Amino acid sequence: MTILTDPFFDSFASSVKDTTEAESLPPACYTDAEFYAFEKDALFYREWLCVGREEWLEKPGDFFTATHCDEPIVIARGRDGVIRAMSSVCQHRAMLVAEGHGNTRAFVCPYHHWTYDLDGKLVGAPAMNATCNFDKADFGLPQFKVESWHGFLFVNFDPDAPSLASQTQALEAIVANYDFASLRGPRPDAPVHYAWNWKVMFENNNDGYHANRLHAGPLHNLVPSSEAEFPELPPDSAGYYRLNRSLQPDFSFNATLRAVFPVFPKLTDIERHRLLFVNLPPSLSLVVMSDMVLYLILNAQSADTHEMTMGVLVRPEALDDPLFGHKMKLNDDGVSEIVAQDLHVDELVQKGLKSRHAPRGRYSWQEGAQRQFNLWLVERYWAERDRRRGPPAPVAALKARS
Repeated sequence: MTILTDPFFDSFASSVKDTTEAESLPPACYTDAEFYAFEKDALFYREWLCVGREEWLEKPGDFFTATHCDEPIVIARGRDGVIRAMSSVCQHRAMLVAEGHGNTRAFVCPYHHWTYDLDGKLVGAPAMNATCNFDKADFGLPQFKVESWHGFLFVNFDPDAPSLASQTQALEAIVANYDFASLRGPRPDAPVHYAWNWKVMFENNNDGYHANRLHAGPLHNLVPSSEAEFPELPPDSAGYYRLNRSLQPDFSFNATLRAVFPVFPKLTDIERHRLLFVNLPPSLSLVVMSDMVLYLILNAQSADTHEMTMGVLVRPEALDDPLFGHKMKLNDDGVSEIVAQDLHVDELVQKGLKSRHAPRGRYSWQEGAQRQFNLWLVERYWAERDRRRGPPAPVAALKARS
């Protein structure tokens, strides 16, 4: 029996009330395979999905690969300098034409050596001359929309999707002084697989309520949960953000409790006294300090699994510091216990959500980010429900039935 009923979707209304009245989404939204398949149509095949950073494609021929919702993607800079995003699935027998990252003159399928130019055009197909009505022009790699947002590259599988730029205006003022596009960092390690729903990870990363409780101790005491703010954004925004004032300037999660890399030069005094959490669901979450940006790129894989890529950005001159590795280790060591606590909680929350006793919980005011996430989600869930219903019947037809 399907769970995708009108009463089920109507019940989401209680999750978008004011934070003081709202309750969490139904547990099935985090555990049910049918709902995850619905989410693919509602979110992942329509929204802008982060795949990486623009500086990973410095020269013509540079490429890297990514995956979202079982769709393998290759992103490449062409000889004309243009960045393109394409399916990496060979249009012959579905072999992948690219893995990992590197620099290439063309994408050659290792299976049968069909060859694609950097723009996705099929330029070589051995021994296909006897095949009837075969035209290489009809078998290029499928193309996806691609945009850059402050150095972060996004793709969209929907050819009719509105531009990302048109949906990020409400975020521009809050991120302007960090100058994300100018920042650099080591290429992240391979994505890590996690056995819980992507929304559990997304919610935890934006939950200030638990910070001084689960993570109680000196690394979080200077960023009190009581100093969190949750600004309202327009409903058509691509994301949302929260702020958390710190009790000292240039706070950072390391043993010194201070920034160890060059502070971003344009920051105001107010910005240096707070942490910023920026979110462009369903794929990108940022933790922003005065000297460093942590970015999380999520790739949903099933109702109860996802993978995540974690990277860090700093001022370019920080990478040339002979002590860069030691300073980064200081930060890594400082947050390792926090990360371990978060991952343990995420795993147990997923188990709890599968219980017959899983609640639709009420929120503290310090969980305003969860309600913001609900607003973003529910609008899109309802839109997909309406698309599946189809256009309303004409009034005359309704009268004729009655």
